[in-house]
Amino acid sequence: MIILQVTPASQNFWIAGIEAIALLALAAYIGWWIARRTFALQIEGLQADIRARRVDFDDCKKTIIVTAPSVAVPVIGLAATPVAPVVPDDLKIVEGIGPKIEGLLNDEDILTFVQLAATTSERIKEILEAAGPRFQMHDPGTWPQQAALARDEKWDELKAWQDELNKGRLE
Repeated sequence: MIILQVTPASQNFWIAGIEAIALLALAAYIGWWIARRTFALQIEGLQADIRARRVDFDDCKKTIIVTAPSVAVPVIGLAATPVAPVVPDDLKIVEGIGPKIEGLLNDEDILTFVQLAATTSERIKEILEAAGPRFQMHDPGTWPQQAALARDEKWDELKAWQDELNKGRLE
């Protein structure tokens, strides 16, 4: 039977210690080098991400938001272009709407015939009910249709229809 005997390269205690320290130093250097390469790749990726976000941020700074009553329009460029303010219509033209109700509608950003025509009569009823018992008796059932006629400048049709109405209600 063959017995293999492994003997260290050096039999001296001090030389064996130096060999162990050298191996540890070599392993530490290899670990440091691998970590350095790994982190260098991650840092390059993060720097590329930072550059891309800076470009996005610079583009964002060039976009200016111009606001008007209940309107937000993004404007590209450094100079802001003026936005025409919304000119309120005389909503009192609609049969059943007086100055107080017009004020309530204006407070809810319903300023024009276009906006009133786009508002459901249920929504208008909610506005009136929220204003209190004084306004709850009004019936806004025909107001959006009347506003649509006013929006389309069909004044003769609106007048003829309003002659049939009683305070904005069909009888």
